[in-house]
Amino acid sequence: MRAVVLLGLALVASTSALVEVGTGYHQAVGIPTAEKIRAEEEKLLAAAGKDNRVVGGAIAPANAHPYFAGLLISLVGTTGQSVCGSSLLSANRLVTAAHCWTDGWNQAWQFLVILGSNLLFSGGVRIATTDVIMHPQYSTANLNNDIAMIRLPTNVLFTTGIQPIALPPSWSGTFVGNWAVAAGFGRTSDQQAGASTIVSHVNLQVISVQACQAVFGSVFVVPSTICTNGAGGVGICGGDSGGPLVYNQNGVPTLIGVSSFVARDGCQLGFPSAFARVTSFDSFIRQYL
Repeated sequence: MRAVVLLGLALVASTSALVEVGTGYHQAVGIPTAEKIRAEEEKLLAAAGKDNRVVGGAIAPANAHPYFAGLLISLVGTTGQSVCGSSLLSANRLVTAAHCWTDGWNQAWQFLVILGSNLLFSGGVRIATTDVIMHPQYSTANLNNDIAMIRLPTNVLFTTGIQPIALPPSWSGTFVGNWAVAAGFGRTSDQQAGASTIVSHVNLQVISVQACQAVFGSVFVVPSTICTNGAGGVGICGGDSGGPLVYNQNGVPTLIGVSSFVARDGCQLGFPSAFARVTSFDSFIRQYL
């Protein structure tokens, strides 16, 4: 039996059948991560050279991922904020994971979008929005169609630190065997309770749907899921939800995945990382661009 977690959600499945489903990304990961970042941002900044944000990754240089946007999430019925990532697609549109807006237990009512900063609580362009469009077939039970569009009330000004990312053609292949880069606010290790505050990234190799299904089963991993190899303990981790998986297509950074889930057993145990496959949601994304 493999235990699967939506970057903090307790989701249990075997390779043959769904056994048990629990919810709670925001309570289990998002809120504690945001609180730790808030409390330790200044301290971690001072030691930035020692900190990572993605498991097995490295701190991202300034402007390394100008399309990346942090999300500080306000939730209904709680004063605590949660955290996710997202990707800028145009001057007023971003894409993120649907579970960042609702995880089946907690419902968000506002995203504070942070652009042009390697920090979550400091710097950058900060725009609040309540305009989030969930994929109509998103399921909190099996994480299928885990994607959502964010609409900003005002346009952002493009700079060296704020740039949109390209979308792949809908007819693009599976990307199996290719290397891509993930960025996010996740924990640096399985033992770490929260996350560091500095943008980090990690190189990951795309694997086949079949290889990913062999670990997580076909309930969670469907053709619209894109997975990466976790060998060597690399991948996304709790707090990386909604962030980008980026492939360099002919020299152009291209969004091919949106961070969705990892193994509940741990981020560094060699299990794959799973993302929503952007090419599978081309019509949905372009409908709301």
